[in-house]
Amino acid sequence: MTRLIVAMGGGGFSMEPDNPLLDDYVLSQARSPRPKVCFVPTAGGDDQGYVARFYRAFAQRDCQPSDLGLFPRTIGDLEAFVLDQDVIYVSGGNTANMLAVWRVHGMDRILRRAWEEGVLLCGLSAGMNCWFEESVTDSFSLNELAPLHDGLGLLPGSACPHYDGEEQRRPVFTTLVAAGELSDGWGADDGAALVFRGTDLVEVVASRPHAGAVRVERTAGGGANEHRLTARYLGG
Repeated sequence: MTRLIVAMGGGGFSMEPDNPLLDDYVLSQARSPRPKVCFVPTAGGDDQGYVARFYRAFAQRDCQPSDLGLFPRTIGDLEAFVLDQDVIYVSGGNTANMLAVWRVHGMDRILRRAWEEGVLLCGLSAGMNCWFEESVTDSFSLNELAPLHDGLGLLPGSACPHYDGEEQRRPVFTTLVAAGELSDGWGADDGAALVFRGTDLVEVVASRPHAGAVRVERTAGGGANEHRLTARYLGG
């Protein structure tokens, strides 16, 4: 069974409403030609405006959109509902709050099973962070980034979304990796997505010509090495 995760640093319908390239790529990778796509907006507190933007973006595509709310809970049998989807699309927002709510409802276990059974998992920002063991997040302060160590752990290592889109993301992430406070990991620019088959990175795709991603690793001397990864621009 193919296990796919598309981890976006930023982009998709909520950040690039006039640029469909990343969302179209996600649909093209789904296991069904007319995929069932479920939006999970937990990180945004199930904001209904966010949900409405999802439907506006996906109703015009050849797919079957739905959403899964937990504030309040809108689905009784979560496991059956999630496993029936072809794509789970996780919103941006507060990573730490999202993970806590998911664990209360058993979504951590359900999402792992979905991944193992071939449901494509994707998302941006918090929806990138959640799949990894660790990440850098603004969950705990509006003005300060901090490490988070209890991601779902489907993918090993650490993650940093908005690598080029927010001024402090890159320096904080590389400093945390250099200090050993985060394990070696991946940074993704706004408009770029890391594509994993199983736990192996198979490609980087981008909705912007110059967007890309990096591999960040701690060096023996206590620094951090950034290796820029080649991205495939989806518009050309």
